[in-house]
Amino acid sequence: MFAYGASTSQDLAVSRGRGRPGRSRWAALALVAVIAAACGADSESDGAGAAGVADTKDAFPVTIDHAHGSTSIAEEPQRVVSVGFSDQDPLLALGVVPVAVREFFGEQPDATWPWAQDELGEADPAVLDVAELNFEQIAGLKPDLIVGVSSGITSDEYQQLSRIAPTIARPKQYVDYGVPWDQQTLVIGRAVGRARQAEKLVAEVEERVAAARQQHPEFARASAIVARPGWEPGQFFVFGPQDSRSRFMTSLGFTLPSEIAQLAGEEFTAAISSEQLELLDQAGVVVWNVDTDDDRAVVEGNPIYQQLETRRAGRDLFLDEQVNAALSFSTVLSLPVVLEELVPQLAQKVGG
Repeated sequence: MFAYGASTSQDLAVSRGRGRPGRSRWAALALVAVIAAACGADSESDGAGAAGVADTKDAFPVTIDHAHGSTSIAEEPQRVVSVGFSDQDPLLALGVVPVAVREFFGEQPDATWPWAQDELGEADPAVLDVAELNFEQIAGLKPDLIVGVSSGITSDEYQQLSRIAPTIARPKQYVDYGVPWDQQTLVIGRAVGRARQAEKLVAEVEERVAAARQQHPEFARASAIVARPGWEPGQFFVFGPQDSRSRFMTSLGFTLPSEIAQLAGEEFTAAISSEQLELLDQAGVVVWNVDTDDDRAVVEGNPIYQQLETRRAGRDLFLDEQVNAALSFSTVLSLPVVLEELVPQLAQKVGG
């Protein structure tokens, strides 16, 4: 099993032959969250590709408890492989450039979206397959740490990875693909010896979230659902309270309708049929997590959806490709993009 959204990678095919995107407004927005951490840091470089990292690092060894046990890391990692679907973002934010990253969706150059391209620099990490881990390939990269916080790796996969290098998985209190962005950053920060830098990065983004919530008290009087079309005709997904997209919405003050939370249960998402789309009318705003124009057409062309009050009242919101991806990642680097772009759209919908 792999993370939701993975099987849509070909739907957003982007030629790997194209040049790396230049500095863009997306990268500039993401950099806001890390500028303060970079100030005062020594300019240095290590085998992990770190440059300009914080001048304080943790002592080793460190032990990380997780869903598959505990992992001891004897010394500062120099070659990090990221098997999580979004773990490259906090690694890059911390100044650690992984030697391999895993494809999620969108087929971006080096499986890295624009908000993290500046942190990646000129590095060219190997890209791991979205669906299955190639253990021989990973072993050939000679990692001294494997990060799988957002991977949903099974116990068997963990055992195989651990025979290659120390491996960390999700914290056991969270479901697969349900680790909050702040905990993801903090756990990875400890694993690479940069816990204090991770805390600072998290605090900076949390301040921006809190500022958005304070600026828009109307969010606390509204409910929100994040949804998307499913894999089968007439199928849709709604995201539960364990999902990062729903967590972002509630962090802004929105509530998640209780029936949606009950449907998802302990999973991060729940499948519903077209006949159940009326559940969406419980929300003050519905955010559609669609990857392509075809996905959007599936939603808008559904005859039941067309009759919903949500649709007729204009309370639905379709995101563009970049913001949609940034919300799906929901990382310390992508959330500044979401805050900048999505919050004004939400305010307009709720206000309207």
